[in-house]
Amino acid sequence: MTRSEDENKSDPRPPRETTALFGHDAAEREFLAVYRSGRVPHAWLIAGEPGIGKATIAYRIARFVLAHPDPSRVRTTTSLALDPDHPTGRRVAVNAHPDLLALERTFGDNGKMRTVITVEQVRRLATFFGSTAGEGGWRVCIVDSADELKLPEGSNAIPKMLEEPPARSLFLLVSHAPGRLLPTIRSRCRRLTLKPLGQGDVVRAASVALGVDAADSALAKAAAAARGSVARAIALAGGPMLALREKVAELLSALPATDPQTLHAIGDQLERDRGLLDVFVGAVRDWLSGRLDADANDKARLARIAELWDRVNHSARDVETFNLERKPLVFAIFGLLAEASRG
Repeated sequence: MTRSEDENKSDPRPPRETTALFGHDAAEREFLAVYRSGRVPHAWLIAGEPGIGKATIAYRIARFVLAHPDPSRVRTTTSLALDPDHPTGRRVAVNAHPDLLALERTFGDNGKMRTVITVEQVRRLATFFGSTAGEGGWRVCIVDSADELKLPEGSNAIPKMLEEPPARSLFLLVSHAPGRLLPTIRSRCRRLTLKPLGQGDVVRAASVALGVDAADSALAKAAAAARGSVARAIALAGGPMLALREKVAELLSALPATDPQTLHAIGDQLERDRGLLDVFVGAVRDWLSGRLDADANDKARLARIAELWDRVNHSARDVETFNLERKPLVFAIFGLLAEASRG
């Protein structure tokens, strides 16, 4: 890799600085065609799995619209790409464009990242859209993500603005789970749905975000395990997360036999770093998904796998919700899997 391992894990480029887009050509063409028509919906709901590039395309759209405020002058344009040295792109990258407002989680007074986008942040919309666009074009608001708006105050304030949008305003709402948003938000937005990326696109996007060689073997392994998510590949690349996945995969491939010593080691690891629980459970879910595909014609076996899926998810959710010990969960899950494998 061209950066140090620590830099790879802690310093991927944020979406506002990422100018490249991989695997979402259809979504880009859809927005561009609508924009060129001059009949632009004022609100877009950019939906899809976490980590696949929703915020990246939102900023890509924002840069393009702010740099090209007249749709009639881009009738022959075939891409939303903007030269990285364009003044608009530079100002967006450093969050200094007067006509762009980004609502996203921020750090609290305790130095920790807040879990929600606060009501105080949402209230900035009135001032932002109540003034004239600084450069005479569009005013753009990116909400990343709408799922994190504080309920109910924060999410209730958005529909009011969407119902009576100011002239030449554009809302770009990112959502990992649009079905959970208020119907009054969903109904006022045009949906732009992104699909999980192919493995090659995950490698290319992650390599750009991290500034590493796309041929790096650790990145290729991470992309293979990332289930179409660039964010997941970045988290996995070359670190303890990928090593844990590989260890769990080895245990799963040996079922119904189990290795108590290795299970103890995994349990201890999950206790030391509680953020790894999702990696462990994700590896098990992927294995179960593979069994679903392999046994697609065996209804009885499919039913058993579906029951296992529910029990794994329920147990993991309880452990995380009530902050329970991780090691009993590891043994319980592998006990269930071993028993099912014998059948």
